[in-house]
Amino acid sequence: MEFETLKIHRLDNGRATITLSRPELMNRVDDESREELIAALIEVGQDPGTRSVILAAEGKVFSAGGDFDMMRRKNGDRVAVNRGTEASRRLVETLNDVPVPLVAAVHGHAFGVGSTVVLSCDIVVAARGVRLADSHVKVGLVAGDGGVVVWPANMGLVKAKRHLLTGDPLLAEDAHQLGIISDLVETSAEVLPEAEKIADAIAELPPLAVQGTKKAFNQAVRIRTAEVLELGAQYEAETMHSEDLLEAIDAFQTKRSPRYQGR
Repeated sequence: MEFETLKIHRLDNGRATITLSRPELMNRVDDESREELIAALIEVGQDPGTRSVILAAEGKVFSAGGDFDMMRRKNGDRVAVNRGTEASRRLVETLNDVPVPLVAAVHGHAFGVGSTVVLSCDIVVAARGVRLADSHVKVGLVAGDGGVVVWPANMGLVKAKRHLLTGDPLLAEDAHQLGIISDLVETSAEVLPEAEKIADAIAELPPLAVQGTKKAFNQAVRIRTAEVLELGAQYEAETMHSEDLLEAIDAFQTKRSPRYQGR
């Protein structure tokens, strides 16, 4: 498959790297990039030669999250919103179902669904100063496209509530202390080499043992996902039609204080 929004690179040792490659758009997630990421994860995951996968990105940020223009276009269009909700669910489930370890190389900030992608990985390498944030509530949306699943699973319910109900970012160094980020490096330049070192070490291990362990983890995550994701997605779909969403986007883009009406 040919990709427009990402690149795939494979090595003979079994390590594959998926790189988000729209730096001019800050690797934002829209319908096209989401479908391509799903397809890429399936492609490399189903390849019997794959032993480990790195998720990386080009540009200053890992991902700026959802595309505001897409959100504005879909506001009030229930068919389009439902289609997007289903695709978001498939992305989370696909991330959970990859049969080999996923290593996130987070050299820059990851917001919204970008943070969901990062926290869905098995190992996370990040640089000091990098911010993770699921700021759905700040743009009038429910954090239903995976945030209510992966944040509590990685950091515990109390801390997850603190960040998902406020949208406040979490610095990589604080996330490392909480155990969310497994490997903290000093600079962005060190992130990908460190991720490659870890992924290569995994690729050298007995694949049946590694993949069996990963499958057991996948089952535990799958149970939690089934409990929460569908309901969260339904709530988010409803807020995609709200006036508050349009107000939040306009206020952000015009750099003014928003005025929310709760409708």
